[in-house]
Amino acid sequence: MDMSAADVKRAASAQPQTPPPELNGSEILVRCLQAEGVKYVWGYPGGAVLYIYDELFKQESIRHVLVRHEQAAAHAADGYARATGEVGVCLVTSGPGVTNALTGIATAYMDSTPMVVLCGQVPTPAIGLDAFQECDTVGITRPVVKHNFLVKDVRDLALTVKKAFHIARTGRPGPVVIDIPKDVSVATAAFAYPATIEMRSYNPVRRGHGGQIRKAVQLLLQARRPYLYTGGGVIASGAAAELRELLDLLGCPATSTLMGLGGIPASHPNFLGMLGMHGTYEANNAMQHCDVLLAVGARFDDRVIGNTADFAKVERKIIHIDIDPSSISKRVKVDIPIVGDVKDVLQELITQLREAQTRPDAQALAGWWSQVDAWRKRRCLAYRPSDKLIKPQAVIEKLCELTQGRDAYITSDVGQHQMWAAQYYRFEEPRRWINSGGLGTMGVGLPFAMGIKLAKPESDVFCITGEGSIQMCIQELSTCLQYNTPVKIVSLNNRYLGMVRQWQEIQYGGRYSHSYMDALPDFVKLAEAYGHVGLLVEKPGDVEGALREAIKLTDRTVFLDVRTDPTENVWPMVQAGKGITEMLLRSEEL
Repeated sequence: MDMSAADVKRAASAQPQTPPPELNGSEILVRCLQAEGVKYVWGYPGGAVLYIYDELFKQESIRHVLVRHEQAAAHAADGYARATGEVGVCLVTSGPGVTNALTGIATAYMDSTPMVVLCGQVPTPAIGLDAFQECDTVGITRPVVKHNFLVKDVRDLALTVKKAFHIARTGRPGPVVIDIPKDVSVATAAFAYPATIEMRSYNPVRRGHGGQIRKAVQLLLQARRPYLYTGGGVIASGAAAELRELLDLLGCPATSTLMGLGGIPASHPNFLGMLGMHGTYEANNAMQHCDVLLAVGARFDDRVIGNTADFAKVERKIIHIDIDPSSISKRVKVDIPIVGDVKDVLQELITQLREAQTRPDAQALAGWWSQVDAWRKRRCLAYRPSDKLIKPQAVIEKLCELTQGRDAYITSDVGQHQMWAAQYYRFEEPRRWINSGGLGTMGVGLPFAMGIKLAKPESDVFCITGEGSIQMCIQELSTCLQYNTPVKIVSLNNRYLGMVRQWQEIQYGGRYSHSYMDALPDFVKLAEAYGHVGLLVEKPGDVEGALREAIKLTDRTVFLDVRTDPTENVWPMVQAGKGITEMLLRSEEL
């Protein structure tokens, strides 16, 4: 006799069910991380997380990396996430563990990196009583996270972890903090990890509005001076292929923010280089003189468009595609807002462009390119070579030459070296350029590189830094040794806090207040003390040989102390408060 669906359901419910296992909170947390496919956790133990560390010790699928400072734990997880597109995970204890990690959390937040930060907390009865190593983690982190949770009941832990990973990786990505009191980590509950998650209050839009996309297509086809302005959202959404297809369809010039480099190949004939404060002459002028601007995954921040009043002086129509509705018309009013995932929106935009009966005005576009080519002739990135002093630009160019065609990742710290890397290293692929754009965090370069090297062990990973930035997290050389992450550090050592010195030269009458580094360590000996290879490079003719030696030593971390011209500045430069076409250019004739 056939059974009805109701009969089957009743029969199944009558069968004895295996109850879910009773686990303590630490076991639950580790099981959740395993279910999410987490491979690495960067962290530093402390009293509030020792039960969690005990469970990590008992398993082998997740590798824990012991950093030497909690800031580096967040940075390494951040770098891993940027290079792979996966969620980075770090683990810190309560109180100073959390506050030490805060800079790394804020760095990830500003650059929209998917990350889950696991924090220990004092036992729930002690919260609010100024217990030893207590701080208000939820309150302190609220301004610099996408979301945070304080878990007060072990029965809520598994669902909270599922929510955290979902929030971190969807919509506009970002860091999510889970604050776990010590008693929750030892309390027991039945464990079941949800396969899917639905949150009524959180449903980010993926598909753009069809009507808005049609308006954008019409505007682009009518444009006489179209311009494509791209940012980090292209990288985050994995939309580089769609972006290149769109660029070939439109045939217009294109630019990228610091965070978007690699989304368009540097070798693409339509690419004008980076724009903004240290952008190229042609990229900035095209931004100011286009008649239709298509902004894709970028946010019109102050380092890109300069003074908003000056930017608004020129009439142009603006189309803005972004996953985050709060980023649209935040600093610049746009004409056609399209909220949605960049990849999905570009796919629909491309489809509609291909189906359109008309094409852009070829004659107008040719005239626009004539103007752009005239700006290109300014050769704004040209510099005077020297056979006596090492020019930092030449170091980056040589590194680019030696690593092109190799599987290379480039991280940087923050300062002049960061801008030279962005200007002179020609990124052909996305997720190969890892730096702190929004927060501008000194010290990120080495932890970024550590995180990437674990994820990409067969790849060359170079950290471009300065003698100021590298000392912020230099203790992580110890981590590199312990976990065999042989990264290559290229320190452009000009004996100054270079970007500070440049501003002091230009805007403060050459009064170099506390920007000169007059007590530097011997970086070669320091690298050797940590068990690595140190190379001192003082002559222009020795740069290539030193870089080749570093590349050849595939199983060793190498620190190149490259003594560069201390007077060299980053050009072009747009001073704060100026318009993007009010650029300071190199004064000497080349």
